[in-house]
Amino acid sequence: MSQFDDIDRKLLTSLQENDRVPLAELGKTIGVATSTLNDRLKRLMRQGVISGFHARLSPEVLGLNLLAFVYVGWSDPKTEQAFLDAIVRMPGVLECHHVTGTWNYLMKVRVRTTRDLETFLAALKGIDGVQRTETVIVLSTSKETHAVDVNG
Repeated sequence: MSQFDDIDRKLLTSLQENDRVPLAELGKTIGVATSTLNDRLKRLMRQGVISGFHARLSPEVLGLNLLAFVYVGWSDPKTEQAFLDAIVRMPGVLECHHVTGTWNYLMKVRVRTTRDLETFLAALKGIDGVQRTETVIVLSTSKETHAVDVNG
């Protein structure tokens, strides 16, 4: 993060809190002219630091009330590509991480009901080579963020 100065860090922190702030207002908050701010934004996007701007939707309002984490495992390395190809087409998968330990992957999944989760798991286990899964259903969430520490 040494390639970024204090203004970049303030900008990135502010955008993570609210990316809908008008540039003029954001420039005043950070202490730079709007044109300078615009140049910095373009540079940060070009460098891939900012990968995009997205609306954050409320899953509960959309009826997606069940959040689960699903561990997936297999022993044949050839299974991985079939698994990755399949999960791209599975709309409930929010995140998929290759992990260390007993499991091959950990997925964050959001669906409407336990019945939908059961259907999802059946489809997952139907992927050629997937041998085992373990599912953890979330009862409540104390913290969930996409913000990263830009000062670290």
